[in-house]
Amino acid sequence: MSKKKKRKPLPILKPPYQIVDTHCHLDMDKYNDDLDNVIKRAKTAGVSTIITIGIDVPSSKQAVAISSRHDNVYAAVGIHPHYAPECDDLALNRLKELAQHAIAYGEIGIDRYKDYAPVAAQKKAFTMQLQCAKELGLPVIIHDRDAHDEILTILKEQGPFPAGGVIHCFSGDKKIAENFLNLDFHLSIPGVVTFKKATRLQEAAATIPLNRLLLETDGPFLAPEPYRGKRNEPAYTLYTAEKVASLQKISLEELAQATTTNVQNLFNITL
Repeated sequence: MSKKKKRKPLPILKPPYQIVDTHCHLDMDKYNDDLDNVIKRAKTAGVSTIITIGIDVPSSKQAVAISSRHDNVYAAVGIHPHYAPECDDLALNRLKELAQHAIAYGEIGIDRYKDYAPVAAQKKAFTMQLQCAKELGLPVIIHDRDAHDEILTILKEQGPFPAGGVIHCFSGDKKIAENFLNLDFHLSIPGVVTFKKATRLQEAAATIPLNRLLLETDGPFLAPEPYRGKRNEPAYTLYTAEKVASLQKISLEELAQATTTNVQNLFNITL
């Protein structure tokens, strides 16, 4: 009988350095049974702060509620492109109310991979919410899946964005990264970067300027190696951080310091 292969343990981050998971969905059902422990495990591992993300009005409300119960959790509010048809004046007004308790607006954008909503509706919702975020003075968190050109076109039309923003779960190559960087956006690297075949993302992550890098889980999705295919959680941001640090040819602590500073500057919070 073969022995079960042991998973690689979490990388050890030397105190007082910390990592921030800038994109997680703590309101989702997969965290229902152990949310408090998920947050505690992250903090123990050195993932001191989590930003939990809304994808529609109800989840945005839950994000705000979760952040109110945990000092180290912040909220973002918005309507994901899958739910673009729900983006009407009533929903936007409710999100504006919730945004008073949030540090960012999102996630918003375009998804051409699944096309759950008509493209025209996605573009309309994206544009409306970009305008809303600018009115509120909040940075934007952008969902871009197989829609790089369309996202770039709309950002150029609607920009500039004084409060800045981030392309969450960045999935492009070096050229696409450069295009977003030229618009003064940050790029957030997910656990996909740890996958062996993710060479295009790895090449991009190696060249992104340190002052524009962020890290995320997109939990409960996209768990990094060695948990690929399992539920993702904020503590696993350390696996992603370790990989990105190696690609950047710097220490884990250097990456932690740089990305934490970026979080503070972009989201206007003190950690």
